[in-house]
Amino acid sequence: MSDSEVTLRPERILDLSERLSAVAGTKIGEISSINREAKMLAINALIVAARAGEAGKSFAIVAEEVISTEIDDVAEALESEVRADLNELSAVGRAILGHLRGQRLADLALNAIEIIDRNLYERTCDVRWWATDSAVVDCLAGGGSPAAAKYASSRLKVILDAYTVYLDLWICDAQGKVVATGRPDRYPRCLNLSVAEEAWFRDAMKTASGDDFAVADIARVPALDNAPVATYATAIREGGRANGKALGVLGIHFDWRPQAQAVVDGVRLTDEERARSRVMLLDHEGLILAASDHQGELSEAFSLPPKAGAMGSYAANGVTVGYALTPGYETYQGLGWYGCITQREGA
Repeated sequence: MSDSEVTLRPERILDLSERLSAVAGTKIGEISSINREAKMLAINALIVAARAGEAGKSFAIVAEEVISTEIDDVAEALESEVRADLNELSAVGRAILGHLRGQRLADLALNAIEIIDRNLYERTCDVRWWATDSAVVDCLAGGGSPAAAKYASSRLKVILDAYTVYLDLWICDAQGKVVATGRPDRYPRCLNLSVAEEAWFRDAMKTASGDDFAVADIARVPALDNAPVATYATAIREGGRANGKALGVLGIHFDWRPQAQAVVDGVRLTDEERARSRVMLLDHEGLILAASDHQGELSEAFSLPPKAGAMGSYAANGVTVGYALTPGYETYQGLGWYGCITQREGA
């Protein structure tokens, strides 16, 4: 019986245990009875042997052979009757263990993706808040000015010094030109860069109010030294009002690699488990966004079953896979990402 054919009913373990107990009890009773008979035969054999001399020895030998044969028969019957149940009990145990392992991995995968969701939810709050900063708004108000752009840049630097999870913050005019950044010395190529064709810029310009935001999938940005970033954006509005006219866009670039790596490395696995496990964050198409072994990030995909669902696990070729779909957090619905953990069987 294969593990896949085993029904995971706890009651089945009790059924098998009770059957094994009953069979073992019966057979042990039979063996005890045979032992009592053996003692009587041994006594009789001694008496007969003493009376009959040499002729009595053969009686004793025959008696021993009869007893030995009876015990062998009982042992064989015991082996025959319990072996199937023992095999099934082992299969049930393995299946339940596999199920529990898979469920645990799925729970850990959910925890990982939830941490990312909460982290990225904060990014949506940051961009909407900072877009109302007077220095950011004044940078674009009335067509902007070099002095306003310089002051806005200094203001963005202050924010970056306090929020170390970002690589850079960009203020873009309505045509998509980056007119101010928070780290012009570190990333000089960003200033005057055109982002008019970037989806995050176009989507941010289309937002209905200051309560809305746009987000882009994890991508490497050449102007940021090709670092992978998660970009969040919203419109900078006239007067900083939620319903004000869109003057341009604030784009904030979340430093993806160290933050994501901290999440996949922080999953609560034992040292022994960690050596045979791989923790990953996957996008909606299965692209590996982060991995505990650093392999395949933003270049390879990991395929979950077509009907994987929101959460679950499965085993194949000695590897258990647990996964969980992003549940979102607060007003952040998530991007259809998955937390995923693969684990090889232990030695």
